[in-house]
Amino acid sequence: MKLLQAKLAQYTEPQKAQAANIYPYFRKIESEQDTEVVIDGRKVLMFGSNSYLGLTNHPKVKAAAIAATEKYGTGCAGSRFLNGTLDSHLDLEKRLAEFMGKEEAVIFSTGFQVNLGVVSCLTGRHDYIIWDALNHASLIEGMRLALGKDLKFKHNDMQSLEKRLQQCEPDKIKLIVVDGVFSMEGDICNLPEIVRLAKKYDAAVMVDEAHGIGVIGDHGRGVCNYYGLTDEVDLIMGTFSKSFASIGGFIAGDSTLINYIRHHARSYIFSASATPAATAAAAASLEIMLTEPERVAALREKTDYCLERFRSLGFEIGNTSTPIIPLYVRNNELTFKITADIFDEGVFINPVVSPAVAPEDTLIRFSLMSTHTYEQLDTAIDKLHKVFKRYGLL
Repeated sequence: MKLLQAKLAQYTEPQKAQAANIYPYFRKIESEQDTEVVIDGRKVLMFGSNSYLGLTNHPKVKAAAIAATEKYGTGCAGSRFLNGTLDSHLDLEKRLAEFMGKEEAVIFSTGFQVNLGVVSCLTGRHDYIIWDALNHASLIEGMRLALGKDLKFKHNDMQSLEKRLQQCEPDKIKLIVVDGVFSMEGDICNLPEIVRLAKKYDAAVMVDEAHGIGVIGDHGRGVCNYYGLTDEVDLIMGTFSKSFASIGGFIAGDSTLINYIRHHARSYIFSASATPAATAAAAASLEIMLTEPERVAALREKTDYCLERFRSLGFEIGNTSTPIIPLYVRNNELTFKITADIFDEGVFINPVVSPAVAPEDTLIRFSLMSTHTYEQLDTAIDKLHKVFKRYGLL
């Protein structure tokens, strides 16, 4: 056996979980992504999806993707930089910029590539990236590729952020990078205070709105809009794989920033462009968000309902106020066991264990769709209550 294989063969955690019948990953879904899905021929309630507005099977979204494939084919066979720019890309970029309240926007093939390319290209060797400890992995990977120095601050801790800003040389570029809604914990960044400190220390701000768009703000425009601080935030990132019911992502900002990103973000320049179908699906979802604001309102109502129920039953759910509801377990193996037991009860949820979070912070990630019925909510919560109580967690 070669040295590489010999080293990697020591990694046996998946095999151990499979042997214990508690392996929770790569479950084979045989149906559309909806409030119910079919796995191994069996219907289960889906509470592990990021399709917050329930648009993945919307007739208009599917029709738009089919029509785009018929017109443009299945792919662009090149990067946006060269032969891969379609008129539909440019049209959607214009609409996204208007929706987000920015001068321009640029589309990437995935949301991960947005953060990878944007964060890595903006700072020089003597500049600074200041980032929240619970930022999404894509932001962290972008920061690792950046030439600038990185300074981590404690999660949503504004005193910690200010201390980091004070460590920076005043005449160097400082970029504060945060999630708008944190993807595992469901809490919202303290954007008003972040903006205040950014002004005080002459820093720029980038907000990842992957889990904020479709969830919060006017017509689901996100956290920046919710706080009325769109004009104070320099860059706003969004992804198509959540509320936009597609795949891809974008960054929005002023013309100067977007022009530079278009010509320097390597994950944009050297990746094939978003497919016609994905672009059209995202565009159709955007139109539905604008014309059916009741979807965002329904998601808010169901979120509030579930938060009240979980708290009243004694679940530990942290500071979430969004459709991402963490049910803390605080033990890796037990988190896997509960996930398996809940699945046996007919409810699909996602475990979040180390290294995604610290071992003492492991949790079950319960996420909502606007299209869930209250009967489905109650069924899932009742089953979770039964299993959590069985393990003495309530």
